[in-house]
Amino acid sequence: MNTYIDWHAPDYLDLPDLRMAVFQAGEPTPHRPSVVLCHGFPELAFSWRHIVGPLVEAGFHVIVPEQRGYGFTGRALSDNHDAASAQLYDMPHLCADLAHLLDALDIEQAIYVGHDFGGLVTWQLPFYQPDRLAGLIGVNTPFIPRLSSDPIAAFRGVKGDDFYICAFQEFGMAEAQLDADVAHTLRCFYRKGGFINSEMRNPPNLKEWDNFELLKILKRDESSWPGHMLLNEADFAIYQQGFERSGFGGGINWYRNFTRNWELSADFEQKVSVPSLMICAEHDAALPPSMAEGMAKYVADLETHLIKDCGHWTQSEKPEELAHLMVDWLSRRFA
Repeated sequence: MNTYIDWHAPDYLDLPDLRMAVFQAGEPTPHRPSVVLCHGFPELAFSWRHIVGPLVEAGFHVIVPEQRGYGFTGRALSDNHDAASAQLYDMPHLCADLAHLLDALDIEQAIYVGHDFGGLVTWQLPFYQPDRLAGLIGVNTPFIPRLSSDPIAAFRGVKGDDFYICAFQEFGMAEAQLDADVAHTLRCFYRKGGFINSEMRNPPNLKEWDNFELLKILKRDESSWPGHMLLNEADFAIYQQGFERSGFGGGINWYRNFTRNWELSADFEQKVSVPSLMICAEHDAALPPSMAEGMAKYVADLETHLIKDCGHWTQSEKPEELAHLMVDWLSRRFA
């Protein structure tokens, strides 16, 4: 692992209603935009640990925020830990955080990189914060045009009420279960051939895994889970410490805004004009490469790549290949 960042010692930025923990490496330059790496769920800034070094060595200034609700940053300052506070984690707030981050660092524009839910946020920046964008990179997460109906209703119709996003909608229930044993929860997610990797083969209770019925899966003994641990002991400990610090509730609140975000986006023209790179992972069952098909209809300046033999956790599973694709594109497009 590179030594560019001490992942135990973030800087803190005072943003509106948030004290954001941020890690940085490299130096800003007028010749190249800074690169902001945005994690998903249940992730931390540390998820990008293998990607920072190659970017810095290629001459880029790298900013890695621990986002609203997570790790060192924790919850919004006005969060009362009640259902009404969930709206503090809607798309306008999450996108504004990424713009305020640049304000605090006196940076005009950046290239934003998003994985998992971090990608859902960064693909919305062209609508909420268009002036702050120099480019976009989606890691596993494609640009998804606005659905014609409420996404939660659609999820319930296809996957059922036990699908994890649907189960997350009831305030208090999911976070109580996930927080009760942080290590157990994280071992469920961070598996090779496990929870959200399509290469798993006929695990016990297949329906629960196929439908991502997380709360049911967590009630089962780990010996029944497919696959094997992806993270080594030292890396796992950092994730465990991060979520023991913040809990899972802030991150779960992001999911409680699917309907609200859909309602707020009714008037957005579904077009992205900035230079964009899409990197798919062959075995990601949650965000399969097929979801990126047709992106060119909405993203005018798009380059797409596929990382083979890779599941959902691309930064950990195939870091060298991911970093190579990112550095190559960034160096060509922002020389």
